[in-house]
Amino acid sequence: MSDPQKVLTARVQAALGHAFGEPDADPAIRPSQFADFQANVALALAKKLGRKPRDIAAELVERLDVADVCEKVEISGPGFVNLTLRNEWIAGRAQLMHGDERLSVEPTATPQTTIVEYSSPNVAKEMHVGHLRTTIVGDAIARVLEFLGHNVVRDNHLGDWGTQYGMLIEHLLDVGEDSDEGMLLETDPNAFYQSARARYDTEEEFAVRARRRLVSLQAGDPETMRHWQRLVDLSKVYLHTVYGRLGVTLTDDDIRGESFYNDMLGATADELAADGIATISDGALCVFPPGFTGRDGGPLPVIIRKSDGGYNYSTSDLATIRYRVDKLTVDRMIYVVGSQQSLHFQMLFAVARMAGWLPDGVRAEHAQIGNVLGSDGKIFRTRSGKSIKLTELLDEAVERAGAAFDDVPHEEPFDEVARREVVEAVGIGAVKYADLSVARDSEYVFDFDRMISFRGNTGPYLQYATARIRSIFRKGGLAPEDAIGPIAIGHDAERALALHLLGFGSALETAGEAAEPHRLCAYLFDLASAYTTFYENCPVLKAPDEDTRASRLALCALTLRTLSKGLELLGVTTPERM
Repeated sequence: MSDPQKVLTARVQAALGHAFGEPDADPAIRPSQFADFQANVALALAKKLGRKPRDIAAELVERLDVADVCEKVEISGPGFVNLTLRNEWIAGRAQLMHGDERLSVEPTATPQTTIVEYSSPNVAKEMHVGHLRTTIVGDAIARVLEFLGHNVVRDNHLGDWGTQYGMLIEHLLDVGEDSDEGMLLETDPNAFYQSARARYDTEEEFAVRARRRLVSLQAGDPETMRHWQRLVDLSKVYLHTVYGRLGVTLTDDDIRGESFYNDMLGATADELAADGIATISDGALCVFPPGFTGRDGGPLPVIIRKSDGGYNYSTSDLATIRYRVDKLTVDRMIYVVGSQQSLHFQMLFAVARMAGWLPDGVRAEHAQIGNVLGSDGKIFRTRSGKSIKLTELLDEAVERAGAAFDDVPHEEPFDEVARREVVEAVGIGAVKYADLSVARDSEYVFDFDRMISFRGNTGPYLQYATARIRSIFRKGGLAPEDAIGPIAIGHDAERALALHLLGFGSALETAGEAAEPHRLCAYLFDLASAYTTFYENCPVLKAPDEDTRASRLALCALTLRTLSKGLELLGVTTPERM
């Protein structure tokens, strides 16, 4: 175990067991400005044991076996235990981390089957900037959990069923598959959708036909299904392009759209009705989960079956939960969906628990995603008020990255092919990291200038940090994997860097447990900052002696591997040269 926080936690817990019979108490190990770490457990135990915190701290220190780990253990304030690590221990653990292909991150001893539902765009519509966050945040969560040893099931819950598909198919039949407007499905699906939607909203006769077409779709009418399948297939081709450019790990095998659950909807509604959980209200079958009220103070319904006999996405989502629990035997479900759906998921989970479909041992979480805002503080849109297409946004990001890249000094000139590859990586990485570095439930302002900057907590800054480390090895005439150490600590900047490196595993576990990639981003930015301080204070290739040079090269190599792996788990590419 290389993580100092975990090592100290285990040692303090052992001492708590010997001293007070409290081996399961939380030692509350936290970083400290007065030492490396601080144990705050004495304050929490004081009330329970009826003793003064400092007395508890003193007895804890007497029983604490950390001589091999800590250089100094002191009691301060009302009962804090300050712990300062030995330089030799830090160096030794960093050496072990450097020699481990997993960077001392041990796979979890209790792997869980975890569904991560993310991206989930609608068929026959282009993805817009609003899909960006759900796609890349979900992908980062899946990558981190998978690396930690969990069985991750990616689920792209496509919106491929419902009223809008009756509308789209009916419009296609009216205009003709081979007409100019019919061909918009392939060239500009948004325009085709908007045209169909305008008719649906203004032509009652068309709206009636569209709803009938939906009934035909739900009944499996062959001709209707043929047109529906074409919509799905066209969307898959489009999604391959976008996901490929974003470096997202979703594939066709991960698609399990709303249509997948169509045959389960009737049984889901019938069982709720038979168990008395769902009742008829104004002609619709509804569940009224306790604690949810509308503006008028009355109970708020979850509609299971509409008065016209149709089902909605609540029914589909309930069927989805049943399938995941019964067929996939999941332990955890993470829904990476916009925060606007918060009430829907609260009520959905409540109904599923009422029905017994969501056992207490299964975690169901709405990983809320905040809005992307423009400089005016409103939802990010074009000047005309339309949603910004994701492909156009990525194109502009790469174009701006090219301009920023040309302003940065380079070791040697880039040919055009190499430049394009690097600029693409920087532009896409900038957009992704800017999104991931913000708490996922927070809104943020989309600002190209800030996210493409090579300074501050940005993707380009971290990418440049890895490229700068690689340049040291090129100048030194050796490969990073050849820098084997041993690692020794002499300078404060070496110590700070090595100590921060040891926290990689904890950063990943925290990010995975909370489903919050921004925590990993914060760790990586702090690591890059610690490396910058090290680089500025500790000559590497011109170190004063061979042993120091070998140690510093090993620290550089370990930093490179840690930054690269961390960015890989965020889905951000690291170019060899910049």
